[in-house]
Amino acid sequence: MGGDYAIINSGMLQVGDQFDHFQIRTHIAQGGMSDIYLAYDLVNRREVVLKIPETSTIGDPAHYERFQREMEVVTGLNHPAIVRGLETGRYNRVPYLVTELIEGTSLRKMIDTSAPMPPEQVVELTLKIADGLAYCHDHGVVHRDLKPENIFVNPEGQPVIMDFGLALTKSAHRVTYSNLSTTMGTPDYMAPEQIDGQRGDARTDIYALGTIIFEMLAGHPPFSGDNNLAIMAQHMQRTAPRLDKLQSGVPAALAAIVARCLRRNPEERFPSMVGLIAALEHPETVDLTVLDQAVSEPAAELWWKSLPVRAVAISGLILLVIIAAALILQTLHP
Repeated sequence: MGGDYAIINSGMLQVGDQFDHFQIRTHIAQGGMSDIYLAYDLVNRREVVLKIPETSTIGDPAHYERFQREMEVVTGLNHPAIVRGLETGRYNRVPYLVTELIEGTSLRKMIDTSAPMPPEQVVELTLKIADGLAYCHDHGVVHRDLKPENIFVNPEGQPVIMDFGLALTKSAHRVTYSNLSTTMGTPDYMAPEQIDGQRGDARTDIYALGTIIFEMLAGHPPFSGDNNLAIMAQHMQRTAPRLDKLQSGVPAALAAIVARCLRRNPEERFPSMVGLIAALEHPETVDLTVLDQAVSEPAAELWWKSLPVRAVAISGLILLVIIAAALILQTLHP
């Protein structure tokens, strides 16, 4: 259809539009790089998820490379906890990715409606997610944008990790963006090294998974703020609150596992997802001393260490120096 490319350039596809051999059923979501549709595959006669680069990014080389990378990653992985790529293609010069349709609910919705969640349920879900990530890491893929919105749980209780748009592979070239907030991760789940501009590795996914475990158990992320910069500053500077003191019913061993995932220094986290899985399966072996470095409540941080207070203190000190200098000059020159 000659008009399809014009439809893409003028905005989102509409219900009933045909894109290659797919008929659009509805628009599911719009991310930082792509439009995602529920579509019907007219050839294979099944409902699928169709992912197409978002209109404004089609001419951006960095976004294009990311989309190409996601197509390669998703179609190259095969694990129950990883969304299954069905096919890739190009229609009127526009690339697209087709994945399976996951029935169920997002982990975001589960957290919003059910958190704080029972520790037993959290451990069960986390083990399955971690197993999928361990598989990714074994195949040289780091997700780097793990968050509840990118994990769906099917009716059998199997979590499925989606959206590999920011995935890092061993052969990937470094690409840069001008918009950090929409392309380099979500501040609530970003590891300090990501915020610091580093590419990250498997331990970056361990940190993100730690924040998700924390949120499932506590009902909120470990850090919060009025804006993205405030949240990122806390990831860089603060220690997450101690979960077993913050939320009753959380075993000390599980709190220690989360605390180790959330260490600011990657070297102090679990070295791999395999190590995290082993700790979850054998909590009796967990070292609890990491809890000594966690605060009992977010507010327990010394008030004088907060950035606003320090800023006021420095401003006051500068003002005092100016006043003192003026008085000295007045004394010298009556």
